[in-house]
Amino acid sequence: MRKLLSHPFDAPSWPADIHLTGLVPGIAKEVHDLLILGYQNGGGSVPAFADWWPALLSDPEFDASLCFLAKDKEGIVAVAQCWTSAFVKDLVVHPRRRNQGIGASLLLHVYAMFHDRGAKTVDLKVEEGNIAAIRLYLKSGMQIVE
Repeated sequence: MRKLLSHPFDAPSWPADIHLTGLVPGIAKEVHDLLILGYQNGGGSVPAFADWWPALLSDPEFDASLCFLAKDKEGIVAVAQCWTSAFVKDLVVHPRRRNQGIGASLLLHVYAMFHDRGAKTVDLKVEEGNIAAIRLYLKSGMQIVE
């Protein structure tokens, strides 16, 4: 799917108890745990932490400043991990915080960040059967591309 950044998009509208932070090594395991939880019923997959973290760090498209975390008082509730090519590699929202606008706000934040970096589009892949994710992406201004 693709978002054309030349088309208008809204500013994020975060729930009052949510704040954004970035990825630092000390919380990598917590991020990984959320990815595992988010993909437990399908929609994506992530390797074991011992494989995931070193692979992420050594990937030429990895930039820690392109990993956005939404947190509440209980911890990380959403993650958008992006590549330098303006590609959203992973977008996961904790099951207890789904359908509260956090995923949409995270996407809008990603759009703004890549727009500011001069990107023309933001892309991602989604499994065909992941209807909830497709609905979120369409509502957030993305289009289906082949």
